Amino acid sequence: MVEENANKVPGVRVGIDLRGKVALVTGSSSGLGMEIAKYLAKAGATVAIHYHSEKQQADQVAANIVGNGGKAVVFGGDVSNKSEVESIFNSIDEELGSIDILVNNAGIDGKRELCGDDNTEDWEKVIAINLMGPYYCAREAVKRMKKSGHGVIINITSVHEYLPWSGYTAYCSAKAGLSMFTKTLAQEVSDFGIRVVAVAPGAIKTPINKAVWGNPDTYKDLLEKIAMPRMGEPIDIAEAVTFLASDMASYITGTTLVVDGGMLLYPAFKHGG
Repeated sequence: MVEENANKVPGVRVGIDLRGKVALVTGSSSGLGMEIAKYLAKAGATVAIHYHSEKQQADQVAANIVGNGGKAVVFGGDVSNKSEVESIFNSIDEELGSIDILVNNAGIDGKRELCGDDNTEDWEKVIAINLMGPYYCAREAVKRMKKSGHGVIINITSVHEYLPWSGYTAYCSAKAGLSMFTKTLAQEVSDFGIRVVAVAPGAIKTPINKAVWGNPDTYKDLLEKIAMPRMGEPIDIAEAVTFLASDMASYITGTTLVVDGGMLLYPAFKHGG
């Protein structure tokens, strides 16, 4: 049931109230993770801002949240390192209490390399960060959520859990693997009050892909791959994640919410076969 005062949470859709919840967003010092962290904070959650190497940026994100009346604390570590992940969660336990929401956002595209001509270490790095990282974090989250009897784990995948992308076999394999991990883990923890879902972004306008949307030619080519006539904005993903983290999505688990403006609709067929 939605609380009567839920519509008073500033800057967030009516009915979403995450006050009293602790949320960890991995890779939240910039890009999508930063926007997700800010939006969860607007909904009332206390947010653990995570970074790997960009501490100054993470501090700025936390300061922005606090400056706008929210609560945020910064934690650093490598999500692809099991011991460091354990340390992150232990530190959150000590400073904020056990987490209620985990958003596995940290990830990399990796280098564009064709299989057979690639460096196996590059492939392994993408898998380590994009798949092993969410596993290590989810593993720690599940331990805590089972004790509390509730929790939500949200894995950020990609349209490339569905779409092949030449030169990025590691990235596509990791995202497809993360999708099946989402489904299987959701099945495993369904009796403990824990939901596990995924969000698959399409083309989202972030600094990491500015080389594409900042160039008129490549931007035009990209728009031809999207049914809607625009790229997505980070807020589009942040709103989807916040909805899934809330009680408004209490009967949703083990599935992927695609937020892609219709990229998976094969928009080239809009004008005939």
